[in-house]
This record gives sequence, structure tokens and C-alpha cells, in this order.
Amino acid sequence: MRTSTFFAVPALALGGLALTASPAMADSHDDSWSVQTSLDELNSSGTTGEVMIDIHGQEATVTMNVTGAAEEFMDGPFPHAQHIHIGAQGLCPGPEADTDGDGVVSTPEGHHFYGDIGTSLTMEGDTSPDSGLAIDRFPGGSEYSYERTFELSDDTLAALEEGTAVVVVHGVDPDLMPEEAAQKQSELDPELPLAATLPAACGTLSASQMEEMPDGGADTGAPVQADNGMNLALGGGALALAALGGAWAVRRHTARA
Repeated sequence: MRTSTFFAVPALALGGLALTASPAMADSHDDSWSVQTSLDELNSSGTTGEVMIDIHGQEATVTMNVTGAAEEFMDGPFPHAQHIHIGAQGLCPGPEADTDGDGVVSTPEGHHFYGDIGTSLTMEGDTSPDSGLAIDRFPGGSEYSYERTFELSDDTLAALEEGTAVVVVHGVDPDLMPEEAAQKQSELDPELPLAATLPAACGTLSASQMEEMPDGGADTGAPVQADNGMNLALGGGALALAALGGAWAVRRHTARA
């Protein structure tokens, strides 16, 4: 039986299963509109979910329900970085994006489909791409509900209007990955295993055609709470990530011994 080589924290983002995007254009006479998507699992993570974004001018209220995610690491909830990606095809990559044949779609392999981080879906504080590694401000655990209202950047708003914005949730349990991939280090940070930066679920946002989620989101788990009220930006997040990466490295060495 393979020994688990669990790691630190997911940080940056990438793809999912291919979806067809519909343009999500705001009505010229009304600046209130909405987009939505279903999150489908990627990399055999078992993670799925729903996303609804209600937009009023430049302001957005994002509601998410996620289930089946990686549950914990070192007796604590597994943090799940999540972002709106923009600037590419507006698609989630399928298995064919696995160009190196290791059985998973890595960040570099998926980037061509969904693009860069446009908005970081943090629980509090900054939502810019600079918070892509703000690990203390992302939700965690195997299932969670997320709701937050904030101002959209011009680039993210444009991608939402064009139907090319993609939501990606990160963090895959290495025990669910092929042996070869589970033993790899991430191309984004050699201190982390490949699993730390793998996308777990993905969905392309398109014009809403169904009823909104109930207030507060569906009952899929405990409400998201901020971690000790801290507002870490990229620098602090990177330091914490490096420390957790070191902890993972020690654990992996012990598992191999």
C-alpha cells in the first residue's frame, strides 16, 4: 500500500473538465446581472461544487458550495486556494492536457485553457492576484460554503461579460493521484509536492438561467471562518507556504525511511 505523502497548502491555480462558455453580457438597460457554473472535479480529486456571482455595476457577491475536497493536513483543515481565472480560452482542461503522461494536469499544462488569476476568492482582505498565496484567508476542509461581496477589477468584469472567466479550486489528496505524480515536486515551487498546486475542481462561468442559491448557501458544511482574523498578503502567505513545505518535506522523508 502506498504511504501518503501529504503536503502543505495549494497556492496557485489551473484547470478542470472542458465546458462550453456562453457570453454573460449585462443588459444595456440594467447593470445587475448574474453568472454561474457547476464545478467539476479535475485530477480525480472528487471535488465538486456550485458557484453563483450576482453583479451590480462593479460590485459582485460570490456564493460557493464545495464538497468532496481534500479534508485535512496535520490535524487541521486543508486550505483550498480558489480563484477566478481570466485571459485565456475560458475553458477547463481535459485529460488530453496531460502532456507529460503522469496522469494529472499540472498548472503549466492547464494554464493555456483558463489563464491567469484575475481575482482571489479570499475570505477577507485583498482579492487581487497578489493574494493568490494568502493561505490563511482561503476556506478549508472537505466541504464548505463561501459568500463574499467585493469590488471587481476591470479585467475580471470584462472576462465575466465575455464568458471567459473560470473558477478553479485547488488542492488534491496525493492518495487519489497516480503514484508517479504523487511523488513529484511542483513546477511552481520545488519546496512543495505537485499535489499542492494541482486544480481540484473547475467551471466556466456563464449567464445564469436558473434560480439563485438560497440565502447563505446550501447546507453543505460549516460556514467559512477567517483564520485568527489575519489579513496576510502575498509575502506572509509565501512565508507560511514555505514553512509548510518544509514540514511536508520532513514528513515525506520519514515516510520513505
